[in-house]
Amino acid sequence: MKVAVLGLWHLGTVTAACTAAAGVVTVGIDDNADRIADLSRGEPPLFEPGLAELIRSGLDSGNLAFTTDVRAVGDADIIWVCHDTPVDDDDQADVAAVTNRVEAVFEHLRDGAIVLVSAQLPAGSIGALERTFAQKARGRRVEFACSPENLRLGRAIEVFRDPGRVVIGIRNEKARPALSSLLGRFCNNLIWTSVESAEMVKHALNAFLAVSVTFSNEIATICEQVGADAAEVEAGLRSDPRVGPNAYIRPGPAFAGGTLARDVNFLRSLAEDRGLTTPVINGVLASNRAHGQWALAHLRRMLQPLSGRTIGVLGLAYKPGTNTLRRSLSIELIRELVGAGAHVRAFDPKVTTLPDDLRSAVTLVSNSTAAAQGADALVVATEWPEFRKLAAKDIADVMAGGIVLDPGRFLDRAFAAEPRLSLISVGRMS
Repeated sequence: MKVAVLGLWHLGTVTAACTAAAGVVTVGIDDNADRIADLSRGEPPLFEPGLAELIRSGLDSGNLAFTTDVRAVGDADIIWVCHDTPVDDDDQADVAAVTNRVEAVFEHLRDGAIVLVSAQLPAGSIGALERTFAQKARGRRVEFACSPENLRLGRAIEVFRDPGRVVIGIRNEKARPALSSLLGRFCNNLIWTSVESAEMVKHALNAFLAVSVTFSNEIATICEQVGADAAEVEAGLRSDPRVGPNAYIRPGPAFAGGTLARDVNFLRSLAEDRGLTTPVINGVLASNRAHGQWALAHLRRMLQPLSGRTIGVLGLAYKPGTNTLRRSLSIELIRELVGAGAHVRAFDPKVTTLPDDLRSAVTLVSNSTAAAQGADALVVATEWPEFRKLAAKDIADVMAGGIVLDPGRFLDRAFAAEPRLSLISVGRMS
């Protein structure tokens, strides 16, 4: 078996590296020549624990190669579409950026190949690709399938290798044996559906998670005002079997990145195009945007005016386990603080370069204590595990003020007991 992976950002590089490590001859294809050059040296486009080592192992074994030449799909049994779907600042996806790249390889596909789509595309996209291919088929038969991606930044390799279940949407049974052979290497629980159902699984799952996050944070906001403790409310909810211990209901920061928002908007558009009313789904992003101002609102309330104040920020990346800054809530907060005239000192274990507009305005330091040095307030913006090890006394010793914003109650309990610090979390009255 040979697999060609189209698109080499996070999903594609993890997919190619893990597939090659499973003994499958794999070629990764991307139109970014610089990215291909880096990957050919074993350097992934973003940090993910273990990814660089896995890529280098695949290159050394000969199972993994990278190229910009789309003709490399010509001898592949499975073409795995893993392009990142770009999202703008309004959470609108550029679907054509993916579908155009997929259509560009159609003329090179061999008869009997399978196009497996894991890129985030709205339901109906694979049917549209099938119709486009039929116009260019020249007697070739190609099967199209869908397997929604389920990776998590910071744990992507672990999740890819042990996903718990894999949903696979197929049009007919001809694609099942090859896909079983490939995906069965990583999971025994293969859930077979129609193509359209598999497309909808991804939308429904991400929308469900988005609703859960926003609901929990709205409850937590009310808790802050009535004197309730959201963590205690959460424990009460989890004790009910209709909710359960694994429910996605922990209050904390707003969700960031484009993944959840992209699928929420896909569902909104699908519903609007068909004249359907979806008030719950329609309200999710507005609620999340409002909650995204939680830290800034507290800082303004407690430190007004912000001009001239020093704010320490722990964590810059979109989430722990990566170094990507795309759609990072931490970066959005810092831009607001800088715009209000505050001085920002920031530290992240994996981020060494700030966006151009912040490089001269923010002091990027080498450790957490340095970020807290002289700060009127300290914000835990990305929950890196090493922040749990911070000593409350050491932080209090170097801060000018005592405000510590810990949205997800991530810090050690000693921070709440330190008399010089005022620890504030989502869902707990300050």
